[in-house]
Amino acid sequence: MATKPGIPKGTRDFSPVEMAKRNYIFDTIREVFYLYGFQQIETPSMENLSTLMGKYGEEGDKLLFMIQNSGDYFSGLTDEELLSRNAARLASKFCEKGLRYDLTVPFARYVVMHRDEITFPFKRFQIQPVWRADRPQKGRYREFYQCDADVVGSNSLLNEVELVQMIDTVFNRFGIRVSIKVNNRKILTGIAEIIGEADKIVDITVAIDKLDKIGLDNVNAELASKGISEEAIAKLQPIIQLKGTNAEKLATLKQVLAGSETGLKGVEESEFILHVVEGLHVKSEVELDLTLARGLNYYTGAIFEVKALDVQIGSISGGGRYDNLTGVFGMDGMSGVGISFGADRIYDVLNQLDLYPKEAVNGTQLLFVNFGEAEAAYVLPVLMQAREAGIRAEIYPDSAKMKKQMGYANSKNIPFVALVGETEMNEGKVTLKNMTTGEQTLVTPEELIAAIRK
Repeated sequence: MATKPGIPKGTRDFSPVEMAKRNYIFDTIREVFYLYGFQQIETPSMENLSTLMGKYGEEGDKLLFMIQNSGDYFSGLTDEELLSRNAARLASKFCEKGLRYDLTVPFARYVVMHRDEITFPFKRFQIQPVWRADRPQKGRYREFYQCDADVVGSNSLLNEVELVQMIDTVFNRFGIRVSIKVNNRKILTGIAEIIGEADKIVDITVAIDKLDKIGLDNVNAELASKGISEEAIAKLQPIIQLKGTNAEKLATLKQVLAGSETGLKGVEESEFILHVVEGLHVKSEVELDLTLARGLNYYTGAIFEVKALDVQIGSISGGGRYDNLTGVFGMDGMSGVGISFGADRIYDVLNQLDLYPKEAVNGTQLLFVNFGEAEAAYVLPVLMQAREAGIRAEIYPDSAKMKKQMGYANSKNIPFVALVGETEMNEGKVTLKNMTTGEQTLVTPEELIAAIRK
């Protein structure tokens, strides 16, 4: 007996109905990207490992899917290397490429390679899949789509303001209530400085970024395991648990970070963004959240994360400012800021809240029943006329029993069925059946089109 096929953990198949829902997500986000002046590009699914490695921190590097070289990749290895069983070292010998981990680093590579063709500031978006060798769980997949928008070549904080507006626009169009969390890596750097652990900034940000997932006690334990002193951890507690309005938090931070020039710069940037956004009356909640760290090493300024308020799931969007990401590719001084929408998590949220518009998931609007060769010949020009009018229509390909054809219409949730027999052909008409009400009407092709459009 043949083994039943399967798919890798952390990946999914999508049915026609599911794809209709996903396309609704992509189309909605794409429309908003265009609305804010972004242009679309695409980059390859695979990149050179030299492009990817070292850009995501130590934890991110471990999650890269590496692609084995073709050919006899063992020929260049010594017996000693093979017997060492050192997976990381061996992989570096016979893997030169990897699947992209995100869209931001490939974008930075794109900017450097195409710098002479680009007009700056460059506002680009990408809607493509990415891959991470993560442990699959609810809301976390190994293959998933990201919908990224970035602006490079501008230091203006108005870009950050527009990203917050864009996030608000997208989720209002979806009908999802969200909280937009804002922080600044300069504030986090300042905090590390004033608690006396400036050289541990990466360890601190990686740990406190997990606060929602593992809780305060486990965060403190992780900080201690990284060699951060008990005194420093104690100083950190009131800061990461700071409560109040955005204005109150900023006022407290100005006092706490008085001894850190970098920290105060982060407060100043956050104050500007939050003040301008407040004046724009965005519909979503916008909150300064000092526990937001976003563990990726390339962020240098403002950072964002979006949480759905009515569903328990991880962040559904995130991003931030990176001052010199292109520097690692030999192009210094190119600042950028971007946001990424997690399409797969948005899909799950829309499913749980049942927020898809009915028209977004409907496929065929009209099915012509096939009673035989003569009837099919009569129907085909009418079918073409309906399609030319923008109606999604099809004919059942075989002259099967009526029950089977109507069952097909029901299984696909087709709202209208057209029937043509001898009477209809003699009168130059069609019998149109509304599958919801059961009502049947004898109509001309023009009346059929008008009825369905209505």
